[in-house]
Amino acid sequence: MPKICYVDTRFHGKSLETIELVNQIVEDYQAQGYNLTLRQVYYQMVSRGYIPNNDKEYKKLGDLINNGRLAGVIDWKAIEDRTRNLRSLAHWDDPKDIIRASAEQFKYNKWAVQDYHVEVWVEKDALVGIVGQIANQLDVSFFSCRGYVSQSEMWSAAQRLISYEEEGKTCLLLHLGDHDPSGRDMSRDIVDRLNLFGASPEFERLGLNYDQIEMYNPPPNPTKLQDTRSAGYIEEFGHECWELDALEPSVITGLIQDAVFGVRDVDLWAAEVEREKEVKKVLHKVSSGWDKVVPFAKSLFGG
Repeated sequence: MPKICYVDTRFHGKSLETIELVNQIVEDYQAQGYNLTLRQVYYQMVSRGYIPNNDKEYKKLGDLINNGRLAGVIDWKAIEDRTRNLRSLAHWDDPKDIIRASAEQFKYNKWAVQDYHVEVWVEKDALVGIVGQIANQLDVSFFSCRGYVSQSEMWSAAQRLISYEEEGKTCLLLHLGDHDPSGRDMSRDIVDRLNLFGASPEFERLGLNYDQIEMYNPPPNPTKLQDTRSAGYIEEFGHECWELDALEPSVITGLIQDAVFGVRDVDLWAAEVEREKEVKKVLHKVSSGWDKVVPFAKSLFGG
């Protein structure tokens, strides 16, 4: 856990206490296998009663965390920005290394023998790290909507779902978004436009739903009156709204896992896992015996 000092700063009183609380939260989540965004750290501070819930406190916490990292008292890897990442091609020092990597990465499409095709859509790119972690474990596709989905991407999604429907599969779309006027309307919009383009998936708004708000009591925000959909929302739910980020990562993970397990045939899945293991064993043997494989291949194919 890198704590590197670049700027010599001494913290005292309330600032030092807040830094200690931040470190406690991020260490708790790192122990569970999660890294958090600044927004998620903020909501954990609010939900535990450490700070009030308002824009001023959010900015104040962000500034303190920034200064704490520069001073070497907060882990640089503990809080991540999931929207800005460097991308590059993979490289290898030895051909056998790519065979070994292929052995680890090799996967059959275990959903090919299932009745369902499942996708997880999440409103915010900042939550892709949480959603992607469990989606990868379950071997389901996931998608960051970034608010309302663009028309081109929605059309492409509809064509993809139609192709699965034509194979005889039931498509299940799991959607996660904020509980606010636009966040709730996004669920309606997804269904309406997919239907318009000819796709008919089963749709489940997995969260954030009002019963989950009552159960987990995430900190509320005032509903934005400038949102054109606020009148209908306020009439039904009042003047408070809630962000998906405020849910514990383990809760989001559990919602996705339960929904997927509810449609997955356990026996068919287990059979595909065993079939996959056998192929991985062969690839590992090829990697381990690469020095013997190369001359044998040359004797067969020349070169």
